[in-house]
Amino acid sequence: MGPLDRITQQPEVMGGKACIRGMRVTVGMIVSQIGAGHSVDEILADYPYLEREDIMQALRYAAWRAEEREVVLAHA
Repeated sequence: MGPLDRITQQPEVMGGKACIRGMRVTVGMIVSQIGAGHSVDEILADYPYLEREDIMQALRYAAWRAEEREVVLAHA
C-alpha cells in the first residue's frame, strides 16, 4: 500500500475521524458516496477542493481498516 499522507486525524476536526488533508471531509463520506454509486468524477465535481488522489487514498485507507480486524457476519 502506498503512503496515506492525505489522511489526517485530529481531535478538533470532525471528532478525530479520518479526514482528507485536515478538511471537514471524512473518509466515511467518500466511501459512502462511492457506495451510493457516485463516480470519482462526480465526487470531484461536487467537491472541487478535493483531488483525485484524495479519493484514492480514502479508499485505500478504508480497505486497510476493513482488513485490520476480523468481523463476524451473520448468515441469512
